[in-house]
Amino acid sequence: MTDSPAAPAPRNVTLYRNGSVYTAADPFATAMLVDGDTVAWVGSEQAATSIADASMKVVDLQGALLAPGFVDSHVHLTETGIALEGLQLAGVRSAAELLEAVAGFGVSASASASASGADGTVLGHGWDETTWADPTLPSRDEIERAAGGRQVYLSRVDVHSALVSNSLAASAGLDGLDGGAGSQVKRAAHTAARLAARRLPADALRAYQQRALAEAAANGYVAVAEMAAPHIGSIEDLRLAAAWNSNSGGGKNGANGVAVPEILPYWGELAASAEHAQTILDGLGLPVLGLAGDLNIDGSIGSRTAFMREDYTDAPGERGNLYLSVAEAAAHLAACSLLGIQAGFHVIGDAGLDAALDALDLAAAEVGEQRVRAAGHRFEHVELADAAAISRLARYSVSVSAQPVFDALWGGGDRLYQQRLGSRRLGMNAFGSLYAAGVPICFGSDSPVTPVRPWSSVRACLQHTNPAEQISARAAFLGHTRAGWRAARYPNPMAGQLVPGAPASFAVWEVEELMVQVADGRVQSWSTDPRARTPLLPALDTGSDPACLLTVRDGRELYASGALGA
Repeated sequence: MTDSPAAPAPRNVTLYRNGSVYTAADPFATAMLVDGDTVAWVGSEQAATSIADASMKVVDLQGALLAPGFVDSHVHLTETGIALEGLQLAGVRSAAELLEAVAGFGVSASASASASGADGTVLGHGWDETTWADPTLPSRDEIERAAGGRQVYLSRVDVHSALVSNSLAASAGLDGLDGGAGSQVKRAAHTAARLAARRLPADALRAYQQRALAEAAANGYVAVAEMAAPHIGSIEDLRLAAAWNSNSGGGKNGANGVAVPEILPYWGELAASAEHAQTILDGLGLPVLGLAGDLNIDGSIGSRTAFMREDYTDAPGERGNLYLSVAEAAAHLAACSLLGIQAGFHVIGDAGLDAALDALDLAAAEVGEQRVRAAGHRFEHVELADAAAISRLARYSVSVSAQPVFDALWGGGDRLYQQRLGSRRLGMNAFGSLYAAGVPICFGSDSPVTPVRPWSSVRACLQHTNPAEQISARAAFLGHTRAGWRAARYPNPMAGQLVPGAPASFAVWEVEELMVQVADGRVQSWSTDPRARTPLLPALDTGSDPACLLTVRDGRELYASGALGA
């Protein structure tokens, strides 16, 4: 006797209606039908009435905006979770306040058990001495006393240096390492300190990652690019992050039933040849999108480790650091080009970018320019680029993964860029110039450096502190959505848009007003006229970000505020 065929799985069909749908298929769309993990239809409210039936779930959007989900093109999940759960120092305004915060951290019985490392290490993030009236940093001894002998690791807001206690310095063996003198450690000493502070059990790492992923989902992200590297965390950390994509470790069902944004994993390890690159890939124990991301060519502006053509304005004689030679970077680019995978670097200063571009020239001379272009390499940050450098980026089809909130935080008035670079600040984060030259550009947060707040990032593009580098809200939105998938060479070319046949990955937003917003002063900047046939986006001049009501990835809810009912 043969078994009877299994009953077909019930269809999961949902009609979202009575809102505004951001889609190129129909600028007047107010409804969208999702069948399983795919967009099946978009159209008008009248048409939605004709197709609605009892077999489908119907969600009344109540006038909300339904738009493609955001992609964060540069995050660090474990560090984001630690920053969210640990000692938050963004608000301190002096060394005394910082020491007071350290002394009080974890003392009360109500303090979170996950707020410090497994051995009681005080983990903190976000201090920025450029906002202090007196930028003098506390000494190791002072930090040690404030912590009552506990080990202390406090990352600067840019995460390229940290304050450490005597006990952590001793445990990590910092004395004698490059950048290890004093309480603020940089370069090799910072790498050693960070890795020592990050020696956490797997369950703690998973918990921090889940905290970060929940934060991303609650802010409309359907995917995040995890920029792992040996100097940031162990390969086990990346394996745990990538496991969220698998059915056993996460994916659409999520660990313990928790659905999460998709992880786009990168590993920033230097390869000397194609054979070496293949050996690295084979040894990772997980598939990655490339040997790219936070493979540092230089450091950061804030820690004065970004490699500059000229001295820092506030530190004569200092020009930062070049962590990789042109030859090393060229060999890495050539190796990855031969394998047809993405290579990439963290590069911020103009001299650092010069080195990366010279490396591209050498790699192209070795393996051919077409191979270099075809590999789709990516550079992270690219904060200071002149016209000649931008032209060279365009020549090699390098994608730039940038962080707009850097400019919002540090670009105006007498803030960080002005302090460190003087008039050179006007060349920072040249989004308008990059777009004009045809350089592929995508956007992210570099969390925990800046929060995972996508609309704040879109606003930062629209309201760039240098008017010449402003871009429209639509261009910024595409850079935060579809361009993020493209920069990762995602296999589904329809990802990041809401048209029939595309993945049903989107977010729903409560908005005050929808409009067209452009950055060009020669034309009307704000319009609510639908006759332009341009999909409308939230008004971003209201002083507040749209509130996320729902986040869906491939048809599965990642986050729901409860404000929308079926």
